[in-house]
Amino acid sequence: MGRMLASAIVVAGLTAPTLLPLAAQAQFAPYCQQTLEAITEKENLRQAIQKGSRKSEKRYQELVVDHGRQIQACRKQNNVRTQGIWLRLYECDTRPGRLEEVLDRIVERGYNEIFVETFFNGEVLLPKGDNPTQWQSVLNSAGQEQRDLLAEIIQKGHDRGLKVHAWMFAMNFGYNYAIRPEKQPLLIRNGRGQTSIQTENSPGLSTELGSINPNEAFIDPYNPIARRDYLQMVQEVMKRKPDGMYFDYIRYPRLVGKRSVMREIDDLWVYSEASKNAMLSRAQNNKGRDLIQRYLDNKRITVQDLADIDQRYPQEANQAPLWQGRNPAIGEHQLPAATRQTQLADELWRFAVAHTYQGVVDFLTMAAAPAQQQGIRTGVAFFSDANQVVGNGYDSRLQPWDRFPKNMEFHPMAYANCNRVNCITDQIQRVIKLAPSGAKISPVLAGIWQQSVSNRPPLEVQMQGLQQIAPQIDGLSHFAFSWQEPLSDRDRKFCRAPLPIKRR
Repeated sequence: MGRMLASAIVVAGLTAPTLLPLAAQAQFAPYCQQTLEAITEKENLRQAIQKGSRKSEKRYQELVVDHGRQIQACRKQNNVRTQGIWLRLYECDTRPGRLEEVLDRIVERGYNEIFVETFFNGEVLLPKGDNPTQWQSVLNSAGQEQRDLLAEIIQKGHDRGLKVHAWMFAMNFGYNYAIRPEKQPLLIRNGRGQTSIQTENSPGLSTELGSINPNEAFIDPYNPIARRDYLQMVQEVMKRKPDGMYFDYIRYPRLVGKRSVMREIDDLWVYSEASKNAMLSRAQNNKGRDLIQRYLDNKRITVQDLADIDQRYPQEANQAPLWQGRNPAIGEHQLPAATRQTQLADELWRFAVAHTYQGVVDFLTMAAAPAQQQGIRTGVAFFSDANQVVGNGYDSRLQPWDRFPKNMEFHPMAYANCNRVNCITDQIQRVIKLAPSGAKISPVLAGIWQQSVSNRPPLEVQMQGLQQIAPQIDGLSHFAFSWQEPLSDRDRKFCRAPLPIKRR
């Protein structure tokens, strides 16, 4: 039996989940998935259309509409009202019938939302002939200059009853952007003079199972030019009218080894010009600004530094060094010099970490604002453990998702791989506990149906575990289509023709 049909048998063979109410089980298949017969009929019709059959076209369109209605009706009766999947498109998806094939498979598996990778690895899913952004188009070959693959998948997804969202990298602008000479000042930089492409990173989970991403390059979230470049791209994507805009890589790099924990000012990404200037601007008196500057320059402060600033600013003789968030004790300036030095060094460190965190929050707020102003859904994907204290330092990703705006959807990537459900549900419970009150939480689960992969249980097992610990959660998504359809994904990536269905 051919690859697509074999895949469909796996889907159709799922046992009935506890997630689906009894009334709905009689009407719809488990997890709102299509029957093997319906999948086979639609696949045959789609192949016939490619051979020129007009009769097949009419019946195929009827099935497309019917399956879309079934998905909507089933999800309304299901505890999981929105079930999405994350999808990357390739240049080969411009071939006749490719997008239809992908979208049909998504609908047949019971999904009613897709997150289309729109800006990633330094490329954007805009037509080459209509791309005023700072990044090259995903479709970059001759003859494809006017092809708008993002607009096409949004329209064809809507035809099938799908919500189609733009999934966009944020602070990771891509290697090709980062190596341009005029963009060098826009990159994050630590106290050793390194940018993110000069450090040893541990990439995030790739859309291709088991691979790494060599294209990560992070910009300084405080840089106004980087912000301008990003907002221009956001505006262009919005012209295609996606149902939502979802931001990924709202963080700093995940470093490895001893650098995976930020322990000192040298480690922090506060040494690019924009970030340094923003940090200095948080000072609230001359002493504060001078002390912040010395801390950045010398990586520490000394008793002599305190004596120097006391002498340099006699008009502030009775004031302590001040910056945003600092509330010094009355009479601090009268404490012994060594005590003051220890206290101020500790406070400056925590202030620098807070400044680094705030850059992430500000960039996200800026990126989402245009969509929110037009009533478009917005959300953010993040790691549940990326905002925590580790020993005497902080996780290097410095991703303060507990401070993200609650008017955005929270999509925690619950990717734990202990080969059990509990380590995945533990991550989700942490988000439920720490997320702002009222935030909508829609976990992202990594895996495939009916099989364990990369030490993660099958998706249906993960979903049942989620239902047990958080029955109030009514939306989730799966990472990723390429995991569920690895052979099909490679066919699309390398422009290989899909195998035909073989009958027994």
